[in-house]
Amino acid sequence: MAQPLGQHRDDEQDRRHSEDRGGRPHACDEQRPENSGKRLVVRSVPIPDPGARFLEQIPVPAAYAWVRQTAGLAGWGEAARVTLPAGADRFITAEKWLREVADGADIEDAVRRRGSGLVAFGAFTFDDASDGSVLVVPRAILGRDGTGNAWLTTMTPDGEEAWQPSPFDPPTGPGDISWHDGSLSAPEWEQAVGEAVRRITHSPDLRKVVLARDMYASANRPIDARVLLTRLAARYPGCFTFACDGMVGATPELLIRKDGWEVSSLVLAGTTPRGATQAEDSALATALLGSAKENEEHQYAADSLSDTLAPHCQAMYIAPRPELIRLANVQHLGTRVHGTLATAKSALALVAAVHPTAAVGGTPTDAAVEAIRELESMDRERYAGPVGWVDANGNGEWGIALRCAQLDGDRARLFAGCGIVAGSDPAAELAETQAKFRPMRTALEQAD
Repeated sequence: MAQPLGQHRDDEQDRRHSEDRGGRPHACDEQRPENSGKRLVVRSVPIPDPGARFLEQIPVPAAYAWVRQTAGLAGWGEAARVTLPAGADRFITAEKWLREVADGADIEDAVRRRGSGLVAFGAFTFDDASDGSVLVVPRAILGRDGTGNAWLTTMTPDGEEAWQPSPFDPPTGPGDISWHDGSLSAPEWEQAVGEAVRRITHSPDLRKVVLARDMYASANRPIDARVLLTRLAARYPGCFTFACDGMVGATPELLIRKDGWEVSSLVLAGTTPRGATQAEDSALATALLGSAKENEEHQYAADSLSDTLAPHCQAMYIAPRPELIRLANVQHLGTRVHGTLATAKSALALVAAVHPTAAVGGTPTDAAVEAIRELESMDRERYAGPVGWVDANGNGEWGIALRCAQLDGDRARLFAGCGIVAGSDPAAELAETQAKFRPMRTALEQAD
């Protein structure tokens, strides 16, 4: 049995209470929790630092998480939830819902740090036309800032018992994995890339389109999000390891970080593998930095983010040239953006303004999204959509759901995509998707 988190006991409660909903909701589950509409009682208190492996303290399989470099938030349970219909206004609808929840809540925050107080996790669909976006206020959140500060937040429907630590069974791995084609086989997807290149080459109305593919994993037993989270966080500490409503991954791309009046982003586009030796790795990096094709793809993404964020800022800094971002499996071109807001905006409002960037859609946006719908032969659902957290003050961090999988019992649906421009080669793009599948494949296949 794993030891319970911390040593804090809510003074208002005198009995232990541990919630395990037993299973995870499907991406498009429209059911609301029984306690929907009840006022939330929110308490954030300091606790002893649980250490860098605090993800292992999540007591139930249906986890929520946003962690980088052993700091961040880990949540469980469900105090309130909204499942949003399709539409471009889904972000604003979610923002309004959270504001109503926060306005009615009884909040006592003795921590007053980023991520304390009332916090909701969210995962939104890539396409406005897709159902399944969610915003969830967990029952409990463990926070850690990496400098020795840690806290526990409980968010409890009025009249119910707050979560209390109790022993729990540690998670087990999924066992043997079998793999299956997704919507398109590898040759079929290469044909789609070829068609995208043809359209870009012959049409002035399309300059870049990001094409994705999916694949399925079947396991011997239900796949526990906690197992994947701990494996991904250990392997990719520089990425944002996330989980929300069964969507689990480790994304390198920060879409929006909003802290008061300050906002920042890290745009990634343009990719090459890591080398087997230091010399090969350096050669690949040099080629990436000097590639006209990769820099063209990257510039479209950087321009789309800065163009959509600029109207909301009184001042904005964009790095003059891309830098090299090295991950365990690939290397990216990255551009950092920082701005000061002109008027008060929530993180969700900013996400609504910039999504989808050309890093995950293409350019021009409308033409690229239409090409995606025609060529991918699948619904991306939440893949390449915004994922992250937001608090009652509108602050938060949101990434793009990349290097990820949607869990459903003993099955997982994995995704990977590439930016296609006029100079793209279908075989090279297929190889890039295989490299981008690797983080989730390894996390699923790793021996216990």
